Amino acid sequence: MSGLWKPRVVRNVRRPDAETVRKLGEQGVATVHEAQGRTGLMLPYIRPIYPHAKVSGVAITVSCQPGDNLMIHAAMETVKKGDILVVTTTSESTDGMFGDLLGTSCQAHGVVGLIIDAGIRDTTDLTAMNFPVWAKAISAQGTVKATAGSVNVPVVCAGTAVNPGDVIVADNDGVVVVPRDRAEEVAALSAKRIAKEEQSRERLKNGELGLDFYGLRAKLKELGVEYSDEEV
Repeated sequence: MSGLWKPRVVRNVRRPDAETVRKLGEQGVATVHEAQGRTGLMLPYIRPIYPHAKVSGVAITVSCQPGDNLMIHAAMETVKKGDILVVTTTSESTDGMFGDLLGTSCQAHGVVGLIIDAGIRDTTDLTAMNFPVWAKAISAQGTVKATAGSVNVPVVCAGTAVNPGDVIVADNDGVVVVPRDRAEEVAALSAKRIAKEEQSRERLKNGELGLDFYGLRAKLKELGVEYSDEEV
């Protein structure tokens, strides 16, 4: 094997500003997704293992063979406080590749969450630890540690491209990826969107119709919608 496909561990990742990562987390998945042009959203089968889980952090990417979590262990020497593991497999898998022992190691090294396009196990223990996980499946099926993979290379997780150093925002709405070099821009756009939504919320509370302040009556007319006052 050679070139791009050679298994490797990249130790150093350029990380975005921690304050920007925090702001994106507070803004939430739905707002961030809209603010960056409805891009970066992972497929909705990736779900949190307990309600109200919420996290933001820097992506440490891990590419594993299905049913083999060797490279998750290898990734642990590359992490820093505030990182999130983003784990994929080279073909589809639902095996339980991550459990409470790896969760304990993650917390000891400052990892704040896990996104995994495969299965996990020990969900009761991970929940009790308050370690947030978004996963494809829950399965007691164990794994091995036998096959090489890569750490901190570009991956595709749940249909979305993720590069090491990208910002991950995850909550009950799902998981969104913000490219590292756009993080500050997207945070600023998200803040503007939140301010605009707050104004709209107040108008709706006061009884105004979205048809009017969104200018949708003209759209209905353009689409040929006719009004009738007949009783039905």
